[in-house]
Amino acid sequence: MAEAHAAVAFQFTVTQEGLNVQISHEAIRAVYHSGVRSWRKRTVRFLNRFSSGVYPAKFSSLGIFSALVLLVSLIGYDLTWGFHPKIHSIIFLSESYLAWMFSLMLSCTLLWLGAVLVIRYLLKIFLCYHGWMFEPRGKVSITTKIWAVCTKILGGSDPKLYSYQASLPRLPVPPLKDTVSRYLRSVRPLLNDTEYDAMTKLSEEFLGTIASRLQRYLVFKSWWASNYVTDWWEQYVYLAGRGPIMVNSNYYGMDLLYHIPTNRQASRAAGFCHALFAFRSVLDKENVKPIRANGVIPLCSAQYERVFNTSRIPGVEMDKLHHWMDCRHVVVYHNGRWFKLMCYKRGQLLEPCELEIAFQRILDDTSEPSEGEEHLAALTAGERIPWAKARNEYFQVGANRRSLHAIEKAAFVIVLDDTEHNVTDEDHTGLTSYGRSLLHGKCHDRWFDKSFNVIAYKNGRIGMNAEHSWADAPIMSHLMEESLGYEFQKIKYGEDGKLMGVPSMDPIFHERLKWDFPKECLQVMATSLKLARELADDVHLHVFAFKPFGKGLIKTFKVSPDAFIQSALQLAHLRDKGHFSLTYEASMTRLFREGRTETVRSCTSEMVAFARSIDDPNTTDEERHALFNKAVDRHVNSYKEAMAGMGIDRHLFCLYVVSKYLKIESPFLQKVLQEPWRLSTSQTPHQQVMTINLKKHPRFLSGGGGFGPVADDGYGVSYIICHEDLIMFHISSKRSSPETDSDRFAMNIKKAMEDLRDLCENMKVKK
Repeated sequence: MAEAHAAVAFQFTVTQEGLNVQISHEAIRAVYHSGVRSWRKRTVRFLNRFSSGVYPAKFSSLGIFSALVLLVSLIGYDLTWGFHPKIHSIIFLSESYLAWMFSLMLSCTLLWLGAVLVIRYLLKIFLCYHGWMFEPRGKVSITTKIWAVCTKILGGSDPKLYSYQASLPRLPVPPLKDTVSRYLRSVRPLLNDTEYDAMTKLSEEFLGTIASRLQRYLVFKSWWASNYVTDWWEQYVYLAGRGPIMVNSNYYGMDLLYHIPTNRQASRAAGFCHALFAFRSVLDKENVKPIRANGVIPLCSAQYERVFNTSRIPGVEMDKLHHWMDCRHVVVYHNGRWFKLMCYKRGQLLEPCELEIAFQRILDDTSEPSEGEEHLAALTAGERIPWAKARNEYFQVGANRRSLHAIEKAAFVIVLDDTEHNVTDEDHTGLTSYGRSLLHGKCHDRWFDKSFNVIAYKNGRIGMNAEHSWADAPIMSHLMEESLGYEFQKIKYGEDGKLMGVPSMDPIFHERLKWDFPKECLQVMATSLKLARELADDVHLHVFAFKPFGKGLIKTFKVSPDAFIQSALQLAHLRDKGHFSLTYEASMTRLFREGRTETVRSCTSEMVAFARSIDDPNTTDEERHALFNKAVDRHVNSYKEAMAGMGIDRHLFCLYVVSKYLKIESPFLQKVLQEPWRLSTSQTPHQQVMTINLKKHPRFLSGGGGFGPVADDGYGVSYIICHEDLIMFHISSKRSSPETDSDRFAMNIKKAMEDLRDLCENMKVKK
């Protein structure tokens, strides 16, 4: 093929007439652009690190300060308060003008750096204050107002993505007794008196013996490491798991619910691919604005470092994450074949209309899959140990190694799916089918180890499947918002669905990845595929749009929308199973450096009392509403405690890890870590960056995303509060469990939401 020759910079042959050298100018140009791009990226990164190192100050302020000191010194005044003469006397014996100027510039620089360090330290102190979270809604104290003004001033203007990283406080280690006390309070409603007394005795034994020793190690780690939780959480919770990550760990995200710009598969794949690379370009330059809570408090941006060019690499004992600094291609899966597609040419990102040509070529490619190629990705869907051994044995040389490297190094994977999904907010069957496809597909057509897969369907709808270890859902949600917003605003589709624009250059032809699998490797694929299909078939997913009301009505009740939904989930679970279960709600700890998540234990004593009161005929509406307010207040306070670094589960988890390192057995910690989360919940953030004004564009609403069940006999519930009048629910469970039924639980959630609405509205009328 002509494309293969272009990949060789030069070649030579020896003939009777001498040495014949043939040079490929296209390849030389590609090498040149690659080098320029690499050095440009390194330079930008170096300058950004330098700039972030002194933020919120700017280097221009150093020039202004130095010029001011120089001008004032010429008329006989010393703005360095004697610092310059002292520096000059220490460094120079000469009184020459050049020595005087050098010592003056050095003095100015040192004074400026000192001021920068003071400002940064003050900012870190101010960011340690979390009292603003615990103040009553609508009532802001004078202290918090002064703190907010000072924080905003110290925070500077026009920050880059990582400008605040060094100013973020470290996650504190909570006091042992406080954590154990909060834990006992959290499990009280789930245990009878005998069980609770036994757990209390275990906790007392723990506190009286090894707890202090384990705590000292954690405190030391918190002083030494950027975050005392994150590395162990990533390592032991995600990468050490030996079971399948499909369904059990990976999660999915949906397209816009009401808007599809085109029904042409190649066009949508090209448009969204271009939007993703456009966002990556901004991300590489670190020009993405850091997200700030309430517009003031910056959140940690560390998780953005591995969005693109990242893959999970299987290991026999533990997986690892590998991130490549730069790559210009994607890998495309279509009809059982894998293709490498360059998205840049001559150093420039291809225009959407040019990418459309490339994707259409792949769709038109009629070549047959090689033996084993169609089911190759099943290796990433099955158990980790067989995949790790197969990778070490069958993918270390030749075509298999080169092709696997192309997949793992790719910016991301795009799947040109051979199905289509037409969904509406009235059809939960269509939404559920769409969600299942994104969650696991056919079990062999998603590269589950990749940081994320983009799935483009035949009718133009898209979606994502994301690997969990490298980052949490808010990062993927932000990526989706930015990319969909860019596509919505800047990429134009014609009436025929094709991308508008005139191609200025022909894209590089796609490269078919080559494979050569022995029978033993094919057998491993078959085994992994069988296991993955059994796992996928056992998933009972139910996705529905709740439309009777949304956060608009809930806010009129002066209640947190999240607490309202969590209350409804507890009521629905009680009606569904007849009892309460340990409940997990994910919250973030990104107020701290390298923070990820913490657990909010939503099933509190207050929640239990309220949920039981709803169907109790001996309880009045006034009593129910009073119990509801107590449950909501307790939940909101627990959520704030988790965000402020006073959670329960990450602290106990790290104590358990330390005990394992020290080879100390703790019955209390073992009991805590073995408790199953039979109701696992998570809220998907929406409009984190307000890319699109929803009042002007009400159809720009995400369908949210979901995940598989955490416990064999439990439910996984993801929800997204889309707008004023819409909430999406994604419910998962296992068909093999006689205790769960996602369809039944969905009906219970709807009923519970409406019952809570009726209760709150009745109380408004009575007041």
